[in-house]
Amino acid sequence: MPKISEFFGIRIYMYWREHPPPHFHATYAGEEVLVSIDDLSVLEGSVSPRALGLIIEWATLHQSELRKAWEEARKHEQPRKIEPLR
Repeated sequence: MPKISEFFGIRIYMYWREHPPPHFHATYAGEEVLVSIDDLSVLEGSVSPRALGLIIEWATLHQSELRKAWEEARKHEQPRKIEPLR
């Protein structure tokens, strides 16, 4: 599972063989959440409210890049790295 970004202890991943809807995985402090790329809603899992806020802030800034990375991963290509939240 390729890591596409990391910031403040949060790691963002996109798996090679994913199922719709387009989404990414975020892990923090042993917890994991799946977030929809289209509407940035939580599809599954949970992380602390603070971590989730940072994840959604980052995803809002990089939504178009996330869509491109999703398409790359679906084609079994290395998804592009995305700048971390600073």
